[in-house]
Amino acid sequence: MTSSQREIVLVACPDEVGLIHRITGVLQSRRLNIESNSEFVDAVARQFFFRAEVAPADGPVPAETLEADLRRVLPPAAQVRVTREERRPIVVCATREPHCLGELLLLDAVGDLPGRIVGVVSNHDVLRPLVERFGVPFAHVPHDGVSRAAHEAAVAAAIDARAPEYVVLARYMRVLSEPFVARYANRLVNIHHSFLPAFAGASPYRQAYARGVKLIGATAHFVTAELDDGPIIAQDVITVDHSFTPERMAQAGRDVEKLVLARAVRLVLEERVFLHGRRTIVFG
Repeated sequence: MTSSQREIVLVACPDEVGLIHRITGVLQSRRLNIESNSEFVDAVARQFFFRAEVAPADGPVPAETLEADLRRVLPPAAQVRVTREERRPIVVCATREPHCLGELLLLDAVGDLPGRIVGVVSNHDVLRPLVERFGVPFAHVPHDGVSRAAHEAAVAAAIDARAPEYVVLARYMRVLSEPFVARYANRLVNIHHSFLPAFAGASPYRQAYARGVKLIGATAHFVTAELDDGPIIAQDVITVDHSFTPERMAQAGRDVEKLVLARAVRLVLEERVFLHGRRTIVFG
């Protein structure tokens, strides 16, 4: 039995007595061995979440068959999805800063990313040498002299040509329109420093320095129409002190940003993130 045979079973539904028994009964009837599983009940919303990695004892079970079996024993409102464990294609969008993009390219190159970067799209050309060093296709889509709608249409064409499952914004410094976000609903992952909304706009690290900030953090989230306000996937902070210059603070910020984004991308690609209204349920 190889790991390539493993399937991921995802269930979200209103909570009821006996849900785990019903789910595992279906898996047993289909001769699927549970190699790992996680479950959570939101006691306030009375919503149940379940994720399991299963492997067939006799042979693969079609996803459609297993999904139908599970829906028959679950509440009518249940959301059920069965997907194969595999390296899913992603496109990364970037502008000028290399740290988040470089981290993802390196993880992909050494096989430590549960996905494949099938293309990079940028509104500037400065990151082309970095990207091509890893043998990844690079698309330069300049925004100068064109309307926002025309530029987004060109960016979308460059993304869609690679048919990714997810699009990662690795310090992509363009505000996206509602139609663009809707085109990739629940498939856009972004990273930003966690000074927002206190230190918005230009030079956030100089603002933080001036206020004597002692914590620097980053937030990775799904993109929604509300700027930097989508459901949070991963966050982290590091401590700083009075000895940090604005430049050193910015470097520390880049370090935490690239790690948080990489963690969020890994969680999403491994199907460990459930969207739950404005929140996420994340199984680590």
